[in-house]
Amino acid sequence: MRKRLVILTTAGLIAGAAALAHSGATGVVKERMDGMVALGNVVKELTPMMRGQTPYDADSVRAGADVMIEHAGEQMTRLFPEGSDGMPSQALPTVWEDWEEFTALAEQLALRAEGLKLSADVGLAASQQNDGASMMGGGGMMGSTAAPSMGGGMMETSDIMTVDMFATMPTDMAFAAVAQSCSACHQKFRAEDE
Repeated sequence: MRKRLVILTTAGLIAGAAALAHSGATGVVKERMDGMVALGNVVKELTPMMRGQTPYDADSVRAGADVMIEHAGEQMTRLFPEGSDGMPSQALPTVWEDWEEFTALAEQLALRAEGLKLSADVGLAASQQNDGASMMGGGGMMGSTAAPSMGGGMMETSDIMTVDMFATMPTDMAFAAVAQSCSACHQKFRAEDE
């Protein structure tokens, strides 16, 4: 239930802000806003699939993950040079005040997007349960060991998560991890819409 709330909240935040945010943006600010819109569009496209509302398509998951990878990590952080926080940017000064955490979250998004791509062939957790497969050995990788924090920061165990660990993770759980990376970054580093 919590996973669905995170996915829906993230999709709503990203989609709702996109139209307003681009008004008057130019240069690097526009470029990063366009990247954020691309990320938001992927979340919006994949959310119904992750919820079982549309048919599951591994190729669409991989394509969406590729878009995320293209806009995460260093590709994202290079679009935040100092002094680019003026209007219409929605970047808060905390981006530059806590650059280390911001870059860590950007890298975390890249790792999780790579993991999402690897998990595409696994399918949704519900389909695994229906097939009689045990979900991650009963305990679940997304349980207490690797559950992303909702407190606005990086998940505490992010250092132990590797891209390869996602290869056996149900795709909807990998997607939830991606969405939580976005949410954590938005909570600390992005101005709220009015």
